Amino acid sequence: MKIAEELRKVLGEQATIITDPSVLPSYCRDQSQIAQSGNPAAVLLAKNEAEIALTMTFAYSNSIPIVARGAGSGLSGGANAIDGAIVISLEKMNQIIEVDTANLIARVEPGVINIELDKEVSKYSLAYLPDPASREWSTIGGNVATNAGGMCCVKYGVTAQHVRAIRMVTSDGSIVELGSPLKKSVTNLDLLHLIVGSEGTLGIITEITVGLAVRPKPATTLIATFASIDAAMKAVPELVALAPSMLEVVDATTLRAVEEWKPLGFEGVGTVLLMQSDESPEICAKGVEIAEKHGAIDATYSDDPKDSSDLIQVRKLAYPALERKGAALLDDVCVPISKISKLVTEVEKIASETGLLIGIFGHAGDGNMHPTIVYNHGDADAEAKAITAFNQIIKVAQNLGGTASGEHGIGSIKLESAHRESGEKIIELQRAIKKVFDPKGILNPGKKIP
Repeated sequence: MKIAEELRKVLGEQATIITDPSVLPSYCRDQSQIAQSGNPAAVLLAKNEAEIALTMTFAYSNSIPIVARGAGSGLSGGANAIDGAIVISLEKMNQIIEVDTANLIARVEPGVINIELDKEVSKYSLAYLPDPASREWSTIGGNVATNAGGMCCVKYGVTAQHVRAIRMVTSDGSIVELGSPLKKSVTNLDLLHLIVGSEGTLGIITEITVGLAVRPKPATTLIATFASIDAAMKAVPELVALAPSMLEVVDATTLRAVEEWKPLGFEGVGTVLLMQSDESPEICAKGVEIAEKHGAIDATYSDDPKDSSDLIQVRKLAYPALERKGAALLDDVCVPISKISKLVTEVEKIASETGLLIGIFGHAGDGNMHPTIVYNHGDADAEAKAITAFNQIIKVAQNLGGTASGEHGIGSIKLESAHRESGEKIIELQRAIKKVFDPKGILNPGKKIP
């Protein structure tokens, strides 16, 4: 069967269906360096829910795989195409349908860019709080599909805490509504939060209702330098108790990479902690006292917006400073905050044993860390070493009581790690749930669930 031709008969000539072999590759993969991808039969640039429902009905009848994608900003291969699939891109479904200031909610299509929603609701002194690092280009639909995190999670939680309801097309083309715009609703089983984080394996989201908040005050920012990761992490539990809106850590390897690129005065520093509070400057003043009590080399804070922007530059430069040194494999693991120091130490050992450059930065307030492995572009042996180190780091995190992924998702690159962490019974339950939602197994095959 010529899938694209048959799909056009179903959708009509007004549908935007891409088959051009020079264009298809741009819809085949996300940002993962190591995830495999295939050649789709067609890409549908969906304009509305009806097109998606018709496509799903067609695919279900013919057992054709479906892969949904947003902006392609993922890092786990979760949106990567497989051979012969129909890729449904949601980028054109990008309307903010409603901002309800009375009930503090917004209804959006899945292709809305995260930061664009926040800008829109800021007109009403409101905020959409989830803030993944990719918020300037990642979509709300993709954020929901991966249950994306961000720097503000230490105080405000991940995407799941802000999603009230969704509309979704199931594998057979049916349309369902899950959750409720209300803050409280326990009438049904919580099917909504089965979908949040399911990476397109249970259905395709076509509309999202999110909760909004009164816009926080401009943040006060604290920066503290330490001689070692151990010293820095001893201060973290007390800093967390201050309910910061951000608490980040940058290790020595990353700091050296930043200094080589854009010197900021961190020569010889072992670790940097960055904290923000959107409540009052006094919180950061207490933070300085805590940092100094635990041996900080230097600690200071400012409530001036320009100063705050300058102080957090080191965190914003962390990934690009490492990336400029070679191919960068950005990992994502989460451990108890009491184990971050041990994780960093073990990763340093892996770096020494493999000869790879591995820097670590991330969310000290919730334990979600981003080891970033750098190797030479085009060097197959170095890439193989990097992949081995990638999997070793995940095992280290799991052995410390952590998890294979805190916010980037499992996709296709962490299936083995997910299986090891979950155990057979949990995998069995997940597969049974998948079977209920997707009996023919056509939704994003080979992703998320081992």
